[in-house]
Amino acid sequence: MTENNPVSSSERQERARLAPEANPTMQRRPAGAVLVAGAVIFFLAEFIAAAAWTDPPYSYTHHYISNLGVRGPLEGLGQFMNSPLAWVMNTGFFLFGIMFFIGVAALEGLRSWRRWAALILGALVALGGVLLAFNPGSGEPLDGAVDYHGLGAFASIVGGNVLVILLGRQRQRIGVTPKAGRAMVVLGVFGLASMVAFLAVASSGANILVGLVERCAVYPILVGFICAGASIWNRRTCARSSGEDEAPRPQMLEQQPASSLHHRDARQAWSE
Repeated sequence: MTENNPVSSSERQERARLAPEANPTMQRRPAGAVLVAGAVIFFLAEFIAAAAWTDPPYSYTHHYISNLGVRGPLEGLGQFMNSPLAWVMNTGFFLFGIMFFIGVAALEGLRSWRRWAALILGALVALGGVLLAFNPGSGEPLDGAVDYHGLGAFASIVGGNVLVILLGRQRQRIGVTPKAGRAMVVLGVFGLASMVAFLAVASSGANILVGLVERCAVYPILVGFICAGASIWNRRTCARSSGEDEAPRPQMLEQQPASSLHHRDARQAWSE
């Protein structure tokens, strides 16, 4: 007696297609590690360069972040710039952009336009970091010159915050926890709003807490990627400790329901 397969091939294909949405993707741990490392490098470079600037002391609330990459001494945008370890900050700009792009490119679970959008935004962040690193300046280019430093800052801040929002919205696809995903969306929105406020404060020339407002636009990117990277790392670690893995999933999708197996056994017993 010929048996009918309770699960057709079309049903199996449909289950396989919906699998990324039904189950959070378990990313490779290096993807999470690179995302966290990119943010940590930026914070460390900023801290080291700021600590070396002692005469007068560097202010996180008054001075621009970019000032740390200017060897000086010079003045620009109403601020004095003289960073003894400018090369440390510029190295941080470069590495943070490159590592963020590598981390985003290593993410799994994104398909079609979502992956392209993430890669384009990641490339903007990387390009911005490279421009910042190789074009340190005061933000006041000579007449007719292109302000590559300003373009790099704008690309990194806007592209980075939009990318954090995108990845937060796609948290289930990339294997980020719901809590971390929601936090990323909030951080990205806050960063974009702060970017608007920063442009308003900087253009006014008042220099009132301009450094603080700028950091409100930049830090959400760094914290957002730390949330994503730490969440991916922890989920992957938990999956390995519990014995779960990615390989058995296709087989699990093809397993027949217990009720179908019971009916099949009943039919076999009746035929005998």
